[in-house]
Amino acid sequence: MTFRTRLLLLFTISIVAVVAIVEALVLAQTRRAFERSEGQRAEALVAQFRKEFDRRREEIAQDVKRLADSDAALNIAMAPDPERWVNDAASLASAHGLELLELVSGDGTIISSAEWPARFLYKEDWLTPTDTAVLRREELPTGMTLALSAVREVTAGERRLYVIGGQQLDEKLLSTVVLPKGMRVLLWRDLGGNDLPGLGPLIERVKATKAEQTATIGSGAAAETFHALPLTGYDGSLMAALLVGSSRRDLVELEASQRTVGIAAAGLGIMLGVGLGWWATARVTRPVRQLAESAGKVAAGNWGATVETESADEIGQLARAFNRMTGELMDQRERLVQAERVAAWRELARRLAHELKNPLFPLQITVENMQRARERYPEQFDEVFREGTETLLAELSKLKQIIGRFSDFAKMPAPSMQSVSVNELVGETVRLFAPQLEQARIRAALEIDPNVPPIQADSEQLTRALRNLVLNAIDAMPDGGTLTLRTTALENGARLEVIDTGQGLTPEECERLFTPYYTTKTHGTGLGLAIVQSVISDHKGRISVESAPGKGTAFRIELG
Repeated sequence: MTFRTRLLLLFTISIVAVVAIVEALVLAQTRRAFERSEGQRAEALVAQFRKEFDRRREEIAQDVKRLADSDAALNIAMAPDPERWVNDAASLASAHGLELLELVSGDGTIISSAEWPARFLYKEDWLTPTDTAVLRREELPTGMTLALSAVREVTAGERRLYVIGGQQLDEKLLSTVVLPKGMRVLLWRDLGGNDLPGLGPLIERVKATKAEQTATIGSGAAAETFHALPLTGYDGSLMAALLVGSSRRDLVELEASQRTVGIAAAGLGIMLGVGLGWWATARVTRPVRQLAESAGKVAAGNWGATVETESADEIGQLARAFNRMTGELMDQRERLVQAERVAAWRELARRLAHELKNPLFPLQITVENMQRARERYPEQFDEVFREGTETLLAELSKLKQIIGRFSDFAKMPAPSMQSVSVNELVGETVRLFAPQLEQARIRAALEIDPNVPPIQADSEQLTRALRNLVLNAIDAMPDGGTLTLRTTALENGARLEVIDTGQGLTPEECERLFTPYYTTKTHGTGLGLAIVQSVISDHKGRISVESAPGKGTAFRIELG
């Protein structure tokens, strides 16, 4: 992934994250505000219902008290024959605004009942006078109902009369409540079998706790939040519950609208962010890319590569610093090349003088012996001449060999690439050196990887390099040992290893091992490993050495 792509992704992710966070905060704040407003409206409705409920209770209590204080009630209490009043409860209830009315004698016998006349002479077990109306179950001919009832006692001498009056608790009470838009009230009465659909769990919680409860019923736009207010009877038992429902449609629609706006804002922000990000990253990445390309050119060997710069910001400062660096590199390279050239000629002269000195001394001694024999011992001159010419030819051959090696190193030709099998090359080399290895008491161990693919190389130069490594390994094991040649398949080429069990090298010797004319032997020109490195370098390969004193040496060549 490019730097520009990462910057664009960073811009986009940042904008989306900010929009998402803002959207979530707005939605959460909206939901809290809605729920707070909903709670306030529900509390207002509950307070309105409580006020109306208490007013109705006081009103019923006052109506029953007026009836109990009336002459009609006193006359009924004083009458010795209650049967004559059996039908008066209905008229008295209508006159005092009561739906329910029972006149009960002091022993609990019903004298007259407005709601159920057939209960005449039935016993009434609830005769506790009350100052206000209380909630109780009332049996009617059509079934059970809930009523707000008050009880008053009328005393006439030794006679007593109980006046039980009230009104049913039903939906008519709810009609007095003013409902805001989106809200409704329901009345649940514990009369058996009249549970409201979907509100069963909420009602069960109210039954269990006898305290106010809140629950959300349904989902989506059809969901409603219900606040349940328990209503208890005179004995403390739960008899009814007021349910204030608030639709969540407005909240759902508002959240959907906010989500739509948030998505639109996110989309617009993304497009804006991509545009700004593209513009910003172009200004940043274009000079950085140019700088990277120039750095690649320097890495490839073009030390004079520069970067064009027009800006005065940090990127421009970096580009100018890069140009100064490449200029300094070019100057240092020129100085280094000159120093290396001088050092190379000095080393070449030293090594050449050293190599030529050894055969020149025998040549000089031989010529001097021949001159001395001719002057002093003419009769022995022929014998001395014969021996001297042999010595001269041998030393001249050595001089020719030395000059040839230096000449070969100086004129290494460019490799002629063709398909080469590394495994076959290793096998041929081992067969060539088999007699020499046997004479030196060295065991050859081949570890050939059959998966090594053919590579593009100069077969003659690669063979020469491998032979130099084998000769170097033989010289490193004067007392015998094991020579291991190993090939390994790489992803895009092959690895060749030449490992000996010789005396090994120190770290300092390993560092200078491939330096021309450097050698750790008492004989040789020090060009063998330098030639090997030159061949591998011309093949775009890599050679390394791993060694330690007393642990042998391993040369590793990687070719592609």
